[in-house]
Amino acid sequence: MFRIFTLALALLVLGLPALGQDSDSRDKNLDIRSSVGDLHIGSDADARKAGLPLYPGARLKRDGDNDGHANFSVLTDAFGVKLVVASYESDDVPAKIIDFYRDKLKKYGKVLECHSQKHGGDVDLNSDGKDSKGSKELKCDENSGPVTELKVGTEDDQHIVAVEPRDADKGSKFAVVYLHSRGKRGEI
Repeated sequence: MFRIFTLALALLVLGLPALGQDSDSRDKNLDIRSSVGDLHIGSDADARKAGLPLYPGARLKRDGDNDGHANFSVLTDAFGVKLVVASYESDDVPAKIIDFYRDKLKKYGKVLECHSQKHGGDVDLNSDGKDSKGSKELKCDENSGPVTELKVGTEDDQHIVAVEPRDADKGSKFAVVYLHSRGKRGEI
């Protein structure tokens, strides 16, 4: 079992601070290619790399050392994982952002609207080591709270947009997430 935002947070805490010690290195990446596999860790994430357009007027959310975005992939013959997380702020109310992304997510399939207390519910990935032909449909973990999560896809290939009101003022903060995992099959 993976927790999307736990994994994203771990990547941000462990990988990205080393890449962004000063403002000049903010957009640097770590790429390792070997005969065993490839690794990419970078702060080069944005909505487009997650397969979605950026909400008009949104600004990349920056919280000191944590820029709120990560692009991570591990590719080997045995498995692959790609995770793109980008956090944004907007002066618009959550409902406008939700409407925008609900429409944009439809190209990936049926859009679920879930409500939770915080970002990042549990997402089960096929971790049994078997190369299954399909993966399970996404579902809502809970259905009450201030955070609206729009989810589309399957556990192995999903797009999520999580939107919530900003704490101190009007406006919203939101995260755009793309997660793709595979066993021995397919490309990432």
